[in-house]
Amino acid sequence: MLKHLLATTTALTLASGAAIADSHVGAVKIGVLMGFTGPVESLTPDMAASAELAFDEINASGLFLGGRRIEAVRGDSTCADASAAAAAAERLIGDGVAAILGAACSGATTAVAMNVAVPNGVLAVSPSATSPGLSDIEDRGLFFRTAPSDARQGEVLAELTMARGIDEVAVTYTNNDYGQGLADAFTRAFEALGGRVTVSAAHEDGRGDYTAEVSTLAASGASDLLVIGYVDQGGRQIIQTALDLGAFERFILPDGMIGDTLLADLGDHLEGSFGSVPGSDGDAAARFDAIAAEAGITGIGPFRGESYDAAALIALAMQSAGSAERGEIAAHMDRIANAPGTPIGVGELAEGLRILSEGGDIDYVGVSNVEFDAGGNASGTFRELEVRGAAFETQRVW
Repeated sequence: MLKHLLATTTALTLASGAAIADSHVGAVKIGVLMGFTGPVESLTPDMAASAELAFDEINASGLFLGGRRIEAVRGDSTCADASAAAAAAERLIGDGVAAILGAACSGATTAVAMNVAVPNGVLAVSPSATSPGLSDIEDRGLFFRTAPSDARQGEVLAELTMARGIDEVAVTYTNNDYGQGLADAFTRAFEALGGRVTVSAAHEDGRGDYTAEVSTLAASGASDLLVIGYVDQGGRQIIQTALDLGAFERFILPDGMIGDTLLADLGDHLEGSFGSVPGSDGDAAARFDAIAAEAGITGIGPFRGESYDAAALIALAMQSAGSAERGEIAAHMDRIANAPGTPIGVGELAEGLRILSEGGDIDYVGVSNVEFDAGGNASGTFRELEVRGAAFETQRVW
């Protein structure tokens, strides 16, 4: 909380040059910045659609800022190219967005936050950037995320791996902030539990052949391989190569590897593979899935609920501020996300808008039970998944 309280004065000062003047007739633009091309391109359409589902719900209420509407403006971060991500964010700011939802990947998010959003006094809320390093950036209280840090996911992966009686694991990770951060977190937690990482090796995305990488991993003697990568890039290709060579018996899959395309291509060969993804399996998740399916969002990929939550929080923070001026929004994020206040769940955004317009307090719970710490990080929960019959099945929630 202190980090964000201290940021308020600075953010308000920055607002004078970067704010959008309020009007009760003009649409409020919010950027939706995700990797629509690149290594997570099969995941981001459903994430963006889930965010826009929340915007549609808010627009339908007629209660947002005295009758204003939200207009989503999409930008492509590419996920893998930090310069392209920053350039896309600059275009969004030039187009007049009041806040940015995104980016999706950790490296792109760091570039956008540090090089574009923070210098321009613009709130950025990522639904999926999980690198532990993002907890320490100098963000002036302008960066939040609705997905939990990989510091926690590493612990969860280690715990569920050991719970299955697996005490030796080979690790491959995509060579970027996300991959390195999660690999380090898993290794620390796994070794603390008595496990042994036989080898931990980075891989580069976009290569045509991963035989050498898989051979090195297999030579370590482990039967199980943790693949920290992307479902549309090197991670999936490494699994394909490992299957072709008969190198590993089972695969451990974190969030970036959970997607429809993995099952469509390799599902019949992954029986018993398991992993984790942010999210819950309770009433809120079921309600979101029902609302999303009705809107045509039927994918199984991660961060759909977190995207809905990020969009809802941005809009509710504006309602709490009574303004869409850039410098005034971020200071209200903690107020509407954390207790005390009336709990606001999935599909209840109109009620949240009404309470805030009457000067009341809300505690936005949403899909993922959002609660921000002092650094703007969500604590979150994780679902343990296992491949059974070429489908991901939830085993339990951590």
